Amino acid sequence: MVTAVRQGVSQRSVAHRFGVSLRTVQDWVQRARGQRPDRVDWSDHRQRPRRAPNRTPRALEDNVLDLRRQLRLSILGEVGAEAIHAALTAMGAPAPSVRTIGRILVRHGQIDGPHRERQPPPPPGWYLPAVRARRVELELFDFIEMLKLQGGPLLDVLTGIGLHSGLPTAWPLPGATTTGVLACLTAHWEVDGCPGYAQFDNDTRFQGAHQHPHVFGRVVRLCLQLGITPVFAPPRELGLQNPIEHFNGLWQTKVWRRFQFAELAELVVTNARYLAARHQRNAARAAEAPPRHPWPHAWIWRPQSLVAGTVVYIRRTTDQGRITVLGQSWGVDRHWCHRLVRAEVDLRAGVMRCYALRRRAPADQPLLCELPYHYPRNDLVP
Repeated sequence: MVTAVRQGVSQRSVAHRFGVSLRTVQDWVQRARGQRPDRVDWSDHRQRPRRAPNRTPRALEDNVLDLRRQLRLSILGEVGAEAIHAALTAMGAPAPSVRTIGRILVRHGQIDGPHRERQPPPPPGWYLPAVRARRVELELFDFIEMLKLQGGPLLDVLTGIGLHSGLPTAWPLPGATTTGVLACLTAHWEVDGCPGYAQFDNDTRFQGAHQHPHVFGRVVRLCLQLGITPVFAPPRELGLQNPIEHFNGLWQTKVWRRFQFAELAELVVTNARYLAARHQRNAARAAEAPPRHPWPHAWIWRPQSLVAGTVVYIRRTTDQGRITVLGQSWGVDRHWCHRLVRAEVDLRAGVMRCYALRRRAPADQPLLCELPYHYPRNDLVP
């Protein structure tokens, strides 16, 4: 490039010919100015200086480290950046800023403060021992509410997903009621089998009315009659509902917002295609999931009967160690405040067992107390 420029070719033409910038040609010409080509240093030069101009001198860094060792032996024992800065100022020695002293200590590994250790997340379904051990399947259900069709009514979407299998379900329902939920769950479990646990939030369509105590809704009665243990997540907490909340967001992104639906029938068709594709993708994962028990032979739905079984409520205690279950306040443990509790209402034994839950120790779930529970109505079937 330098030779071409010296022969009279313009620098811009040389840059275009060699495929470099004009600035590169100018730099090489400037470096070779007044020298023969065979005497020019053509090696690449570092673009940055060998030493940062604002770096703390080595002698000052050594002084900081020596002073830290001396302060460790003092009566106060304070060896942080602020203590070192105060000591240097008192000695009349050059004192960099507190922030610079902190960087010096970090650079030389002279930090004694504790570092945050991130705990591994608990296994899926950690709050239910059988689910955590992958002996039984847990299905989670929820609602996507207040969706508006073009020129049509508002509708809700009942969604569900298997915790271990990852198989999703979704049913668009105009004006979803408990009757519609029962029809969807019955059709779903009759085809795919019944899981060991079914988890819901505290919606009245799942749990039953809240204004009266000792209420077990029709969804709870359906689960108990099919041998499924219903589980209710703690109110106003999303941690235990994360799998179904994630699927709700995915369904709205991939189905509801991607297409325009003028009628409910169009949404139903698109939803079925999407679910079929999701099932095909998760087929290998579903094959490794815990087995489900089959639909009971000659089963008859009895909405007025409550089969004696177990209903699980995950609750967080108050500052007095109490929980609210079935419209009543129960004292669990005054030392277990603002923590999670698994309350198992055993209708057959007439007792409520409360277990302590901690995410840091998911396998350690000690029994906190056993409280007597008497179901006051006469529709309980042994």
